Amino acid sequence: MSQPVLHGYWRSSTAYRVRIALALKGVAYTQVSHDLRRDEQGAADYLALAPQGLVPALEADGQVLTQSPAIIEWVEERWPAPPLLPADRAARARVRAMAALIACDIHPLNNLRVLRALRHDFAADQATVDAWAARWIALGFAALEQHVAAVGGAFAHGDAPGLVDCYLVPQVYSARRFNVDLAPYPRLMAAHNAAAALPAVQAAHPDRQPDADPA
Repeated sequence: MSQPVLHGYWRSSTAYRVRIALALKGVAYTQVSHDLRRDEQGAADYLALAPQGLVPALEADGQVLTQSPAIIEWVEERWPAPPLLPADRAARARVRAMAALIACDIHPLNNLRVLRALRHDFAADQATVDAWAARWIALGFAALEQHVAAVGGAFAHGDAPGLVDCYLVPQVYSARRFNVDLAPYPRLMAAHNAAAALPAVQAAHPDRQPDADPA
């Protein structure tokens, strides 16, 4: 069986999520890069795979999967060990809610398409763009801090890395890019730091990807 192929971009936080999930599972894969700054995701050959023209997309088992939450859930079912979701049904719902807080309420407001629109359609300068992104990250992180304080252990949910960490680590990476003050979120950051220290998560870091900009 051939390795899965992950279509992404080194600095895409959604592709970063999938890389973390695959790495935590120990799944080997190959990467195809689409430079979002050059609009390579809009090329005809990629649109034939992913009609929305977004990364990531995963080619695996003879199919193409899109949207990082769906990809990660598929990865969880395809390679169930080690699990990213807890065994308890209520705990799984909590974990999915925490992940969705990032995926639905934080990330969409600071992804590249939105920031480009702020610059091009509303003449926002970089300071305004940074403030916009920081506003929504801070609101989301304030709520997530309470969730992690309630159900976190060594990691964002319990004492093993899981689904929430796949989302949290890339979002903290983005928060730092936008100069967000992370001091108000000590439990969230403790969970982030524990996950970021894992070799599998380190291997998924943007700077370690084959298409990353030179240091």
